[in-house]
Formats: sequence, C-alpha cells, structure tokens
Amino acid sequence: MKATNENPLWNNPRLEELTSWDASWAGLRVVVAGLGVSGFAAADTLIELGARVVVVDGNDSEANQQKAETLKIVGATDVLLGATFMDSLPQVEGDDPELVVTSPGLRPTLGLLADAVEKKIQIWGDVELAWRLNRREGRATPQWLCITGTNGKTTTVGMTESILQAAGKKAIAVGNVGTPILDALRDPVEYEYFAVELSSFQLHWTHSMAPLASVVLNVAEDHVDWHEGYPNYLADKARIFENTQVACVFNANQPEIISMVEEADVQEGCRAIGFHADTPAVSMLGVVEGLLVDRAFTENRQKEALEVAAVSDTGALPTKHTVENALAAAALARAAGISPADVQKGLQTFEPGAHRIQLVANTHGVLWVNDSKATNPHATNASLASFNPVIWIAGGLSKGVDYTELVQEHADRLKAVLVIGTDTKNLLQALEAEAPSVPVYSITDQVEDSADGKLVLKKAVAKAHELSEQNDTVLLAPAAASMDQFVSYADRGNSFIHAVTELVEEINS
Repeated sequence: MKATNENPLWNNPRLEELTSWDASWAGLRVVVAGLGVSGFAAADTLIELGARVVVVDGNDSEANQQKAETLKIVGATDVLLGATFMDSLPQVEGDDPELVVTSPGLRPTLGLLADAVEKKIQIWGDVELAWRLNRREGRATPQWLCITGTNGKTTTVGMTESILQAAGKKAIAVGNVGTPILDALRDPVEYEYFAVELSSFQLHWTHSMAPLASVVLNVAEDHVDWHEGYPNYLADKARIFENTQVACVFNANQPEIISMVEEADVQEGCRAIGFHADTPAVSMLGVVEGLLVDRAFTENRQKEALEVAAVSDTGALPTKHTVENALAAAALARAAGISPADVQKGLQTFEPGAHRIQLVANTHGVLWVNDSKATNPHATNASLASFNPVIWIAGGLSKGVDYTELVQEHADRLKAVLVIGTDTKNLLQALEAEAPSVPVYSITDQVEDSADGKLVLKKAVAKAHELSEQNDTVLLAPAAASMDQFVSYADRGNSFIHAVTELVEEINS
C-alpha cells in the first residue's frame, strides 16, 4: 500500500552513510522545523553531533524565545521565529540544507516542507533521526517495540513498558507518549528496549526504522485532513510494519490492518501475529474462559494455548478495549522473548493513565466512569460497548463529527444522555434520529455561563445521580474535544472526578 502523498527519499550519498551515532554528522547542514518537545530534542541532539543547525518555528512566543536562547548558547547556527519563516526553506550558512527534520504535526503542504520537496531535500521526522542514531559504540543498542493505532496507543505502550520492566529489562515508553525518543537515546541509562508510541504524523516522516516487533491496534477515520484522505492515513499507519524483524502484530477483526500486514515488506522470518478478545486461532493471542492465551509463541501452538494472564489482571475495569490492548502488549513482549509469568506480572502492576475508562466511584451499585480522553466517536464506541445500561455524559467541541453511526450502534444500551458542551447540534440530531425513545437532557442550557465547564459537569453529575439505579453506569465519554468548556480533556476529567467525589461525600454524610 502506497500513499498518494508518498514521501520520497532522494538519493543523497552522505545521508545514506548516517546510520549510527558514530557516523560523520559534523558539519551536516540541517533545518529543524518546529520547536516543540520533539523539535527541541532534535535540534539539541544534532548540535551535540556537530551539525550546523537552523531552527524555524512559526510561533514567536516567550517560551519559544527562551528555547531559542538555549539553543543558541549550545551552538545553533540560527533560530528563526515567526509565521513568515515557515513559508520557505531557509539556508544554512549561505547554502541549502542537506536535510530537514520536521516536527510531526507540521503538514506536508507547509511552504517550508513543500520547498524542501521541490529542491529534492530529504525530510525526516525525529523518529527517523532517532533510528539512525540508535547504534552507538560502547553502548547497548535498544530494541524497538512500536505501537500505533487510532486509539489505545498510550495504554498499550504503558502496558508494554510495565511488562518489560517486570522481566527485569531496562525499558522506557517513548515517542508520542511523553519522553522524546532522542532524549531517551542520550539518557545515561542504557536502555535495552524502547516501547515506542507512534502517531500517523510521525510515521509519515519515517523511512528506515526496523522494529523488533510492531503493532497496529485499530484504525478509524482520523486526521484525514492532514493526510488528505483516509487511504493516505492508512498508508502512513502501515509504515510501522515495514522492515519489522520478528513479529507484525495486528487486530484480527479489522480487514484494513490485515491488508497492511499482507502488503508489508518485512525482514526474512518475520511472522504475522493476530489478536482479538475471542478464542484465538493458530498464530494468534486471544481470550478463553477469562484467560489471555497465546497460540503464537508456544511450541505446540497447533494443539494448545499457553496462559499468559487473566482478564482480571488487565485492570479494575477489564473492558474489551482494555483486554485488546493487553493482548497487543503481550504479543509484543512475547516476540521479545518475555515469559508468560512476566507478562502477567507486568499487567498486574501496570497503572493506567487517568481519564481513560477510569473507575471513579461505585455508589450503591452505580459505577461512575471517567473516559474524558474519548475525544472522538471511535474511542467512545469502545467505551460505550463496555457497559450496559449507560447514562451517557457526552458532547463538547465536535468539529463537524457525524454521530449517527455511534448512536445507532449503542441506542439499546442508553438509559439517558446528558449533553454538555457548546457545539451540540450534530450529537442532538443523531440522538433524535437514532435513539428517539432515549431521554436527552441539554445540561449546558441549564447554566447561566455556558463556558463554565465545571458547573456544567456538576449539574450533569447531579442529574445522573437522580436518574441512576443499581447496576447502571454513569459514563463520561464525550466523543468530542474539550476546549469549548475546559482547558483540556484532563481538566474535563478532573472536573468530573471532583463532582463525583463531592456527590459521594454528600451521599455518605
């Protein structure tokens, strides 16, 4: 599968030789586009290697000015801040750069990047740069276990890290998850494994990476504007499988991902390993009678499955989505030779991040669940599918999303819907059309200041308590962004937790 916006690698003999930390990076002319976390790490690393680096960012903020001063002190050739500098490719010491390293969020159509393409100058992301620097004389070479998907990446990366650490390995979660991969490479700790979270943006600019094992968890339409269409989004996701050494792990329920594996150009001996939350076939991981089992990395896989963990080991709320993430993490770990006992120990000790199917309280048989990180219908679909009946708190900044399919899929499990947010038209239309018998309450309309998200959620929690009965689940899974009423999805989730905590204290007083 090839993207129509294919990112070519024009022949450059010097760049072809840059395949380790110890290669000849000194004097290389590089433009680093973007001064975010990954861009700063890329610039800092290249300066350390002796490259001649010009950094460009469209935002002339105080924070960026401080970063610019730091980079100049350590040896940057120049730092250019302001929107006009993103329109074209700057020179480095009077000549065109030999390489552009771009931050992942910058669109390929950006003037600076389009100019580089026009001049046939290679464009890498920070992940490509990190892969080129992965080998270093006198240090351990980390093996990469790479994870992508529309949803579940951060959880799966965290599970993989926890499993590796339970096995006594020096491992760290890196990439899109928080720690820049280039910072991890320069850490005094000599890591044996990286659990690498990769977005479609990062994969677009990745060319030579060869993971030990890789996985695509799931795919749904997301970021299609950046990729100029869903087929291009899928093609960039599929890049994760290229050159994989041991195992391409895939969601066996998604034909698009199966096609990615079938078309991937992998290293000799690499295997396709499927997973789903059901009875596994040969060369798969799955679930049998409450157990996570392996029919891929066991000698007698034709006749038996090896227990690696219990479903209950995957967390306080072992939803189907969480179990699938655990199966993917287990498959990656097993590909790296980790024992079933260590897989189980790692899952048991894993602490999931806040705001992702997080149990907040259980009051008189009513579950209160915070899934504020479910900012799109695909993530919310996984959350809704995990509970029944549901009092659903939903809404926010929808950005034109169509909720028809989501509501249609889950109408039968909805006891009531409490709508928050200021951009509610599409959600209300879908509820009216696909779930006409489900009571819908527009909570935002009940507060004087529609921008006061904390008050809106407090009222939503109070209404949910009024409607709830034993065995109900009150689920915050907004299927929308948060910035209309909150600083972030974390702020929204924390506001929900605070409101529920106050309610529980009131009930118990």
